Amino acid sequence: MVMFTCSVQHAAVNSGQDFYGWMPNGPSTMQEPPPTKKGEMTKARIMAALPDTQITISSMEVVRLLSTRLSDAKFLLDFKEEYFTEDGPCTEIKTFKSQLQHLSNSIKERNQKLDLPYTYLDPACVEWSVDI
Repeated sequence: MVMFTCSVQHAAVNSGQDFYGWMPNGPSTMQEPPPTKKGEMTKARIMAALPDTQITISSMEVVRLLSTRLSDAKFLLDFKEEYFTEDGPCTEIKTFKSQLQHLSNSIKERNQKLDLPYTYLDPACVEWSVDI
């Protein structure tokens, strides 16, 4: 559970933040209340609701910092450390790595058919931990 939470779950909620770099995808604040009836939104109301330039810039800076990978990032498929020498753990690690590689290959194959590939949960792109 700890391994999942510190790698895959963290990647699921953190990795897609780069899409918030374009403010309308996820405005950090809204300056007007949401509409209460269908069909009453206009372009002018939408523009009035979006945050000002300074808030947008600050939000974009935070998103960039949180979504930038570190130069020394380690990913699930890069697991090379040998903390165990016993046959039992080594066999389990080898099996786990094989399953991760199979999953990564499946994701890559699926993504070839997509206009916008989803790579955030590909084991080749999921970091070992929650490095920031």
